Amino acid sequence: MSAMDTAPLPVMEHFYTIQGEGYYQGRAAYFVRLGGCDVGCPWCDVKESWDADAHPQMSVQQIVDAVEEAGAKICVITGGEPLMYDLTALTSALRDKGIRSHIETSGAYPARGTFDWITVSPKRYKPPVESILPLASELKIVINHRNDFRWAEQYAAKVSASCKLFLSPEWEQEEEMVPMVIEYVKEHQQWEISLQIHKYLNVP
Repeated sequence: MSAMDTAPLPVMEHFYTIQGEGYYQGRAAYFVRLGGCDVGCPWCDVKESWDADAHPQMSVQQIVDAVEEAGAKICVITGGEPLMYDLTALTSALRDKGIRSHIETSGAYPARGTFDWITVSPKRYKPPVESILPLASELKIVINHRNDFRWAEQYAAKVSASCKLFLSPEWEQEEEMVPMVIEYVKEHQQWEISLQIHKYLNVP
């Protein structure tokens, strides 16, 4: 049995769609949503992902085969909190097929894997480990309250100078938060706005 078959992962869902937010917004991507999360954001829109035991196990080979069959050039590994798992085998197998590995993480755990793009979205409920912040390709802060802007600047000071900075209005608070985010970005031009366009497009 190969190493690829010895590291099954709990997969809540996997599908080919359009990246809905951040730097790669609008690009085609295959999403692999892993089950398991101990961060516990109250506004999480995929709370059903939190219990890893509720989702079927897939081998790395099965995951890579699904991505390759779809013809996707980007695989976004998300959750849940995907860095609860060692993703070395999965990311290596994707790279061998010429597929980019992107990850969306709260940063609560160290990065284990070889990633082409790391999106870190820190959460107050379980702050990121310091080691992941210099590796972030993209910092995405969900704005749920006016105090979150101060929180955003704390983490912007810890990422690299090349890291892309995004503010994302929380979906349920969008009517109130969007005007605040617009004004903040006008005054702090190092930031960009990231909207969840997949919800407007009605795609997963």
